[in-house]
Amino acid sequence: MKKNKIIFWVATTIIFIWEGVMPALTSQTELAKEGISHLGYPAYFGVMLTVYKVLGSLAIILPMVPAKIKEWAYAGLSFTLLSAFISHWAIDGFNAQTPFPLFILAILIVSYVYYNKLKEPVTHGKVSFA
Repeated sequence: MKKNKIIFWVATTIIFIWEGVMPALTSQTELAKEGISHLGYPAYFGVMLTVYKVLGSLAIILPMVPAKIKEWAYAGLSFTLLSAFISHWAIDGFNAQTPFPLFILAILIVSYVYYNKLKEPVTHGKVSFA
């Protein structure tokens, strides 16, 4: 159980920093605005995306958030990462940076898997329907 908690918290902290803290601190820089524009999205999309990423990352890292909200947050963050991969590939072709969102998605999946392992009831060999 301790190993599962460590894996969950390491993966979730990485996601929180990458998808929550960094966008909150850098989304209004010229480089970030240029990146959104380069992909063909309007400026307001970058602001909206940042708000959703920050809220989603807060939802998965804060223990008091209900499980249903966490599930939606994991789904939303997954959609943003898959969309980032597709957008970069469509505009820039496949290069060294294109698969990076998939790497972050893999960390998000680790967080999700271990979140579910931690919330499963311990049965000690008995069948549980909880």
